[in-house]
Amino acid sequence: MSATEWIIFILVIGSMLGGLFWLRDSARNLNMSSEQMERIRKRKAELEEEERQQEEER
Repeated sequence: MSATEWIIFILVIGSMLGGLFWLRDSARNLNMSSEQMERIRKRKAELEEEERQQEEER
């Protein structure tokens, strides 16, 4: 491999790793209030109940 190919290869790998680190860091910043979390839990429970009822009807 020539020097140019190595440089491109290193830049591509660096960009991929940088993107993964950025994604990891941004995923931690989900600041939700307790009210929002409670609404999410209630909605999840409702959806699970609906799915369970649909499966029983089949």
